[in-house]
Amino acid sequence: MNENSHIKHVFWLTVATLCISTSGALGRYIALPAPVLIWWRAAFAVGILYLFCRYKGLDLKINSARDYRTFIISGLLMGAHWITYVYALKLSNVALSVLALFTYPIITALLEPLFSKVKLDPIHIILGLIILLGIYILAPEFSLENDHVLGILFGILSAFCYAIRTLILKQHVTNYNPTMLMFYQVVIISIVLIPVLFFMDSSNIKTQYPYVILLALLATAIGHTMFVNSLKHFKVSTASIIGSMQPVFGIIIAYLFLNEIPTMSTLAGGSLILATVVIESIRSRRK
Repeated sequence: MNENSHIKHVFWLTVATLCISTSGALGRYIALPAPVLIWWRAAFAVGILYLFCRYKGLDLKINSARDYRTFIISGLLMGAHWITYVYALKLSNVALSVLALFTYPIITALLEPLFSKVKLDPIHIILGLIILLGIYILAPEFSLENDHVLGILFGILSAFCYAIRTLILKQHVTNYNPTMLMFYQVVIISIVLIPVLFFMDSSNIKTQYPYVILLALLATAIGHTMFVNSLKHFKVSTASIIGSMQPVFGIIIAYLFLNEIPTMSTLAGGSLILATVVIESIRSRRK
């Protein structure tokens, strides 16, 4: 990868990260139960992505039964990632939730050798330990009765689901268009979550739908599609760690629109996490 191409790919990965970062403030602000919110998010995204695929003339054909199974599994994991992340946002705040979510770079780095021929890079263990130290600084006194602790735990569970899903999709980015991949993800999520509409209150959608559409467009249709596309140019672990700019963007957006002011421990823990971004960005540029 030459220098100009590397800069361009890092730039678009950063744009993708900024778009995805809007999900924190929007997910906390929108007054809907987590599974209902995710159904509407996925349903709106289905429409947006389908129109885009048709506009671009993209082939929506899935090549094999094995790919069908992989699409379904990755779609279920994506849905679980979104739902647990919204629970984290509702229980704590945007800063803690998004920083907890960013345990996923170490989860990704440690699991990637199980999914591909990539060898475990010892530096990723070190960077992962720095991230874990940052999470430790973020957490208040550990108690399952503490909503902030529960929020952090849901964030970590969300991170695990996201890491596995991304590693599974990595096997298919060379065979399928990223927009087509994301389209099938949200189709699967919207189908699986249909029952929640009958058991949970969704009446607030009448006042919330502009924000849900914004979430579906920015974070889902644009952000996640561009992130999947970045996997053509970076290892999953590298893209994940560079994408850790999301906490910074998420905290800034939450401050501007929700007036959530991060504590000193949040800033200290977040700084350690962001240090890994700088280190991995420099290392990936040299490869």
